Amino acid sequence: MLPIVPVILSGGSGTRLWPLSREAYPKQFLPLVGDDTMLQATWKRVASIAGKPPIVVANQEHRFMAAEQLRECDASPQALILEPIGRNTAPAIAIAALQALSAGDDALLLVLPSDHVVRNEPAFHAAVQQAAVAADAGKLVTFGIVPTTPETGYGYIKAVSGDGVRAVERFVEKPDLQTAEQYVASGEYYWNSGMFLFKASRYLAELEALQPAILAACRAALDKASRDSDFVRLDADAFAASPNDSIDYAVMEKTADAAVVPLDAGWNDVGSWSALWDVSDKDAEGNAYHGDVIALDCKDSYAYGSRLITMVGLRDVVVVETDDAVFVGHKDRVQDVKEIVGQIKRDGRSEAAAHRKVYRPWGAYDSIDNGARFQVKRITVKPGATLSLQMHHHRAEHWIVVSGTAEVTRGDEVILLSENQSTYIPLGVTHRLKNPGRLPLELIEVQSGSYLGEDDIVRFEDSYGRA
Repeated sequence: MLPIVPVILSGGSGTRLWPLSREAYPKQFLPLVGDDTMLQATWKRVASIAGKPPIVVANQEHRFMAAEQLRECDASPQALILEPIGRNTAPAIAIAALQALSAGDDALLLVLPSDHVVRNEPAFHAAVQQAAVAADAGKLVTFGIVPTTPETGYGYIKAVSGDGVRAVERFVEKPDLQTAEQYVASGEYYWNSGMFLFKASRYLAELEALQPAILAACRAALDKASRDSDFVRLDADAFAASPNDSIDYAVMEKTADAAVVPLDAGWNDVGSWSALWDVSDKDAEGNAYHGDVIALDCKDSYAYGSRLITMVGLRDVVVVETDDAVFVGHKDRVQDVKEIVGQIKRDGRSEAAAHRKVYRPWGAYDSIDNGARFQVKRITVKPGATLSLQMHHHRAEHWIVVSGTAEVTRGDEVILLSENQSTYIPLGVTHRLKNPGRLPLELIEVQSGSYLGEDDIVRFEDSYGRA
């Protein structure tokens, strides 16, 4: 049997679990269930059954977060492919299949979104092994979740009667409640999980027959890709030419070789705060908490935060607190958070896209205070990391070292600063910050000037491809 290669899809818009998840930091990079992030948990779930290292497809804006989190869990992808824009799952999987074949042999691709929860890993592994036999024989296999409720938020798969791997009779769109109840009662329908297993060559052959424009664009994007460090950067123009289509619409609903393996393994796509409550450990009253929470007379509620949250007399309520936003909603209405995010975007506010603390390849910065003509940031630089050589047209900066050692380039001079020492970077002066030590560097930056936006940066040299 061909080896299994996990294909981990790490996209996402960061809207359904706002304010914790955001465009710049979607849910797969968050430790929502347990200590591992959802991306890390996805890899660990399949590491023992993988025949080869994974292929990871990610948004180019998330490249350093993805690489760092994979490194932390000892995953060494054979390729970390960066999408310049989102083009849905059919092109993303096509790119992964082409990459797998370029390694010199065919493989079984186990396609996994990076933001799902699977509670029963042995049951999941058993289903994968069952599906692998059919995939090795040429079937395009999907995993159908045995439904526990008449869920209207999922698509459904109707399977032909039988045991084990079954032929797919049809895929159906998200139903209304009455139809969903009929589906569940019949025992013939499964939730569409968005997970697949098939030969790389079989998927590409079906795509060429059914959606040749997708395959042509993906071939061109990968042929023209640039490769540096850990990353495969797809050609932007070629990839943009691909139709925007899901694997379901492009292939699975049209192929004659679709098959489904029923999966009952505690699966959840964590698509809302109520779904996260579902998979969280609960107290005797059905409450689930993450952080410092004191609750009095509350039932079936959920709270997530970094500071003290107090709750009194709440039923079926979700409370989520971050440094710069608070969300409170009834569990039956948490899907409407998308409308809140839309309003935030229309108002031109930053809270839809990024947290107050922003992660960078060299570390992170946290905007702890700001006002007219000033901003204060807490900056952390990883050991050995270096910021870009840069200058600003509209602001000056004061740097105060809190802990660690800073190597500061300021104009033509290079100075070392240790704890409690400081320096001043005048407006228009070329400068760079480096951590030459073995411990994290922490400093306070005070900016002052007429304009303090992040786009007032002129980069001359950069280790991360941003110059």
